[in-house]
Amino acid sequence: MLAPSASMQNRIAMYNGNALKIGLFGANCSSGRSATKVPERWSASWPDCLAVAKLADEAGLDFMLPIARWKGYGGDTDFHGHSLETITWAVGLLAATKRMTVFGTVHAPLFHPLIAAKEFVTADHIGEGRVGVNLVVGWNEGEFDMFGVRQREHDARYDYAQEWIDVVKQAWSCDGTFDFDGKFLQLQGARAYPKPYGDSRPLVMNAGASDVGQAFAVRNCDAFFVATVASRMSLAGTAAKVADVKAAAQKHGRDIEVFTVGQVICRPTQKEAEEYYQHVNIENADWGAVDCMLANKHITPQTIPPEEYEAKRRYFAARSIGGYPFVGTPDRVAEELAIVSQAGVRGIGISFVNYLKEVPYFCDEVLPRLQRAGVRAKQ
Repeated sequence: MLAPSASMQNRIAMYNGNALKIGLFGANCSSGRSATKVPERWSASWPDCLAVAKLADEAGLDFMLPIARWKGYGGDTDFHGHSLETITWAVGLLAATKRMTVFGTVHAPLFHPLIAAKEFVTADHIGEGRVGVNLVVGWNEGEFDMFGVRQREHDARYDYAQEWIDVVKQAWSCDGTFDFDGKFLQLQGARAYPKPYGDSRPLVMNAGASDVGQAFAVRNCDAFFVATVASRMSLAGTAAKVADVKAAAQKHGRDIEVFTVGQVICRPTQKEAEEYYQHVNIENADWGAVDCMLANKHITPQTIPPEEYEAKRRYFAARSIGGYPFVGTPDRVAEELAIVSQAGVRGIGISFVNYLKEVPYFCDEVLPRLQRAGVRAKQ
């Protein structure tokens, strides 16, 4: 284990000097972040997750970030229809790795905060200070219906999440017992032992896209995930977004790190990479799953003109599911990741069509280039 001192500074740095933290995103869900029908798509089986985590840990990648998914999106592949629950998944990976941080993703309305606090502390002791919390308030009504839980109005979701994280942090820090009297949560004589590993607490991350969601993140979290498909069109656009988030946090006397997501398709030649990208994301897209995801956002052929719907459909398949596409040679992918880092982004969760088959090439070819660019520390 490489976490002898689990201070918040060390936790946020993920115990290394890498300017750009790189992790694997979505490996606990079938097909990962690629709504595709290609036969080599990701299985998300436990043996494959365990194998890729060990490989990534040894290669020096910084974190694993899962998606909390309870129900698939249909289509020919039932995209995300098979998924491993994220906290127990994180516990298994923390026990099998030595360096990387592993996040659990938790829906606040579905997990009682005292139970979640205890689960994450247990994981934290197993990983000796290497667990992280990805807190989500939820948006998929179909999943919430499975639990008999009704979604609150948008802003009220974050009001509840504020009470939730307040209870969790009290459980992690309060000696003895404590009471909590909120609008949503009322607790009497609550107590939780042991405390997190190393007299600090797990990293907390959130990805709220709305103004209310961003405000919640800058008040409470150590890391904020932002989608950068639009802002990645220029270094200045990304830098401006990072600056806005950091300035908002500083108004609360806090620092926050900005993370983003992307899909990597890296091949020896640009032609190979671009052809495979087209093959996976367009020619063999699981359009039924794409339609279902768009419908969850109330985007259908009935709500917008057909031409606009088709454009959104192709854009969503090509970019929005996996995030910004890093497609090309090792030189090209390294160059674009370096630009992300130069803009002030602290970390990126990347996905692959098949993590186990593609991560070794990425680590062997792209990571050394990022080291030479000064973005990653030499192992």
